[in-house]
Amino acid sequence: MDCLTCAGICTKILLVLFAGILAWAYQAIQPPIPKTCGAPDGPPVTASRIKLKDGRYLAYKEHGVPRDAAKYKIVYVHGFDSCRHDAVVANTLSPEIVEALGVYIVSFDRPGYGESDPNPKRTVQSLPLDIEELADQLGLGSKFYVIGFSMGGQIIWSCLKYIPHRLAGAALLAPVVNYWWPGFPTNLVTEAYQQQLPQDQWAVRVSHYAPWLTYWWNTQKWFPSSSVVAHSTDILNSEDKKLLPEIVSTRNYTAVVRQQGEYESLHRDMMIGFGTWEFSPMDLDNPFPNNEGSVHMWHGDEDKIVPVILQRYIAQQLPWIHYHELPGAGHMFPHAPGMSDNIVKVLVGE
Repeated sequence: MDCLTCAGICTKILLVLFAGILAWAYQAIQPPIPKTCGAPDGPPVTASRIKLKDGRYLAYKEHGVPRDAAKYKIVYVHGFDSCRHDAVVANTLSPEIVEALGVYIVSFDRPGYGESDPNPKRTVQSLPLDIEELADQLGLGSKFYVIGFSMGGQIIWSCLKYIPHRLAGAALLAPVVNYWWPGFPTNLVTEAYQQQLPQDQWAVRVSHYAPWLTYWWNTQKWFPSSSVVAHSTDILNSEDKKLLPEIVSTRNYTAVVRQQGEYESLHRDMMIGFGTWEFSPMDLDNPFPNNEGSVHMWHGDEDKIVPVILQRYIAQQLPWIHYHELPGAGHMFPHAPGMSDNIVKVLVGE
């Protein structure tokens, strides 16, 4: 066999191997089709749901006094890797406050979580419009309050941008920050970014720069992926760890959260939350120029998930924000005894 023949055979083998590697890589980055609730191969529907204009279903749960008897109506937005049952403000609000103030709270499964249909077309703007439609179908009136925790807190910025005319007030509890929002000083973002664990730096970096790799990155076994997805306690401070046993003991529905798959819930959250936004929260105008409502941001100064230095900067740029910094508190401070009572009373001005 001459050299040319050997070279031709080797070239063909390499091409076959290369094609095989490409085929494997393509399959590895393709997320599975979500198991939509109510579909023949999907989980059963057990929650109350509304049908949105685009045909998707949104599952919700009501808390507090009856809707028609309520003085204050609040839409609660859950955080990352959570569902409608994780409405910490509703779950820990004292019965005395609920009755005395006439508080009604509706929590809902964000798209892809729990029993709400996935939204592959989800954008920064789409969820506020879902919230508006939920409020309208439930008859919450022309204005309502919104409270969001963690990734749900980040979504409140979108509500302030896209549906400010529908809001009576807003509270952001430890809202997740997007390191790529325009307006942050480079040195401040670098300092905050480097406070995160290396695997979390990579997780958000992939979500921003290569969102098509987000599914693979968070399911591969070669490198450590997101510590938040893995529920690592390394990202909790001492106060968070004290609250953890109570949080875990009441969370008997964890299987429901990801039951439709992780891609259209966790991974979609990461791609949207750390993607390129159409606006920066630091450019928002005061939604209540006549003091007919108020916006409050609460944050623990020892939060190891969302660096406090970025929240301080945002609060400095938006003088109309009422900023409440909690000494010694971590990310899970809303679960602390009495905290929900304070948040709600301050929000509604009682």
